[in-house]
Amino acid sequence: MSDKSSLNADYARADISRWQARSTVTSPRGIVAAEHPLAAQAGAVILARGGHAVDAAIAANAVMGVVSPNANGLGGDLFAIVYDNTTDTVHGLNASGWSPAGASIDFLMAQGMTAMPQHGIHSVTVPGAISGWTALHERFGRTPFDTILRSAIVHAEEGFPVSEIVALEWGACASLLASDASAALYLPNGRPPQAGEIFRNPDLARTLRAVAREGREAFYAGEIGAQVLECSAERGGRFALADLAAFEAEWVAPLTTTYRGWDVYEIPPNSQGIAALVMLNILEAFPIGEYGYGTAETLHTMIEAKKLAYADMRRHVADPRFSRVPIEQMLSKTYARERARLIDPLRAARDVPEGSLPQHVGDTTYLSAVDAAGNIVSLIQSNFAHFGSLVVPRGSGFVLQSRGGLFSFDRSHPNALAPRKRPLQTIIPAFMKRDHQRIGFGVMGGWNQPQAHAQVVSNIVDHGLNLQQAIEAPRFVKLTFEGVDVMIESRVPKDVRDGLARRGHEIDLQGEFSNMMGGGQAVMRDERAKVNSGASDPRKDGAAIPEPLLSSL
Repeated sequence: MSDKSSLNADYARADISRWQARSTVTSPRGIVAAEHPLAAQAGAVILARGGHAVDAAIAANAVMGVVSPNANGLGGDLFAIVYDNTTDTVHGLNASGWSPAGASIDFLMAQGMTAMPQHGIHSVTVPGAISGWTALHERFGRTPFDTILRSAIVHAEEGFPVSEIVALEWGACASLLASDASAALYLPNGRPPQAGEIFRNPDLARTLRAVAREGREAFYAGEIGAQVLECSAERGGRFALADLAAFEAEWVAPLTTTYRGWDVYEIPPNSQGIAALVMLNILEAFPIGEYGYGTAETLHTMIEAKKLAYADMRRHVADPRFSRVPIEQMLSKTYARERARLIDPLRAARDVPEGSLPQHVGDTTYLSAVDAAGNIVSLIQSNFAHFGSLVVPRGSGFVLQSRGGLFSFDRSHPNALAPRKRPLQTIIPAFMKRDHQRIGFGVMGGWNQPQAHAQVVSNIVDHGLNLQQAIEAPRFVKLTFEGVDVMIESRVPKDVRDGLARRGHEIDLQGEFSNMMGGGQAVMRDERAKVNSGASDPRKDGAAIPEPLLSSL
């Protein structure tokens, strides 16, 4: 047999089939993973120009606010975890805004409200994104803001073709948008743009230019802030200049726990990130690796751990400036073992204290960036609901978030609405490391996020999945406390779903790559090999894009 025939025979015998839809992206240079290729591309170009991972993350985030206005933008909040490879330190940033000083339950009740509004000016809290960009840039940035925001400005001014999944999500909001003045911006020609159709937003381009020139002052004390205050006054809101001017993003120490030798990091309250760590602590009491990847035993244990972790999160997490959050007790390994004993291996729990979270999936964007030096940014940003509050300040080109809808109307609850208070936040970035490996990751999707984080961590740690497999693997999501309903993607085999049903779970079967599971992105640094990796979820339109060699262009 000739050498060529031998090679062909070897190839024919090789098993190169696989279940993952995409390959992990690898590069000795930087990588940006984002929900839209234009955003990842903008960040990758900033890296090629010598930017820090923080510069790339801001550039990608700015473009996401242009190309996916339903999910995020200048009117939303932001959280980030930054890994500084030079000092081997992990930093957290909380850029979530507070309620106006004039906001109160009494005021809303006087307006005839009996619960927190989910849209409109009274659902709005101070947007934190621009303050977050400023804090990140002042501490780590190398590239001027006008360069960082250039791609976003061009895409807003000249337009961009709407991507497939964004078009579907935009279209699903048509009737909601038509009910508000936001329709003038987001329903051009009286309808949502179709996939591939060019959408332009010159007002947003002007706003971004102001931020590029003046930084945070443009938003919190200048022209943009004036637009927000005018909008609030016209709609009977309670915002004053001091509510904007006094707000600052806050550097925080991330919470951390260990999971089978890995250190896992989340943002502390008012974020729900602690629920992911509590869930992992509970799971550590079970031999998940021995149960096997994707088995009914594994999924049942994870679903039950989710119920316990979320019950504690719902009861205790709030703005720590207003109430004591028992973080040490919630993260205790001893407490986790006690909670783990409540899990029946053969039966789904129907009732787990506390009450039910709002049935709200949320709309968010997550992105991550790693530079050639191994610095990592894990960043998440959101309007909360689809198109947030639906409130667009005149001439601004962006919608204000609806985070205030997450406050409790119960005065006795730690998360009750109060003046200058931050609500419980669903959006959470994450980071994990062990030995020479560092991973920045996140999964979008409202209350789905901590349970999705735990699934990604377990995929890597317990089952040895690579970065791309861990992100795109079939997931479950349970959005309520009470009952035994659980959403599961149809890629989970029928015998596994039947095994869950026998344990009492009521299966709500979703599509193969369901939007209900959120979309994830991730980057990884192998410090020993000096190689970076990136993964992007096929549930979204995004991509992981390596830093280009500008000298070769």
